Amino acid sequence: MSPSILIVDDHASFRRFARRSLEQAGFEVVGEAADGTTALTETRRLSPDVVLLDVLLPDVSGLDVARELAPCPSTKVVLTSSRGAEELGVALDEAEADGFIPKSELSGASLIRLLAA
Repeated sequence: MSPSILIVDDHASFRRFARRSLEQAGFEVVGEAADGTTALTETRRLSPDVVLLDVLLPDVSGLDVARELAPCPSTKVVLTSSRGAEELGVALDEAEADGFIPKSELSGASLIRLLAA
């Protein structure tokens, strides 16, 4: 069975790119969200295997969303950002997430590698 994924990003163009890339790699995109509040609602409603979560959202930090999702061990949270890990620094190190992929490096293969680690 294909891993299900919820894509959370405030930019529709990135959500379209991520959807195409991840579906081509065999992921089942079960939903999208443009902000943190919707991400929490949709995660609870859809119970995806993976939440691809932008760090910088318009209403609440993706780091805060990840913290709220942390008690749900059946859902992996993978952070993403147009900023590199070095720019996010300690906040990324302390994030309650299963990993980080810069947006410029996102692909189905990179997500599969991260999840397998």
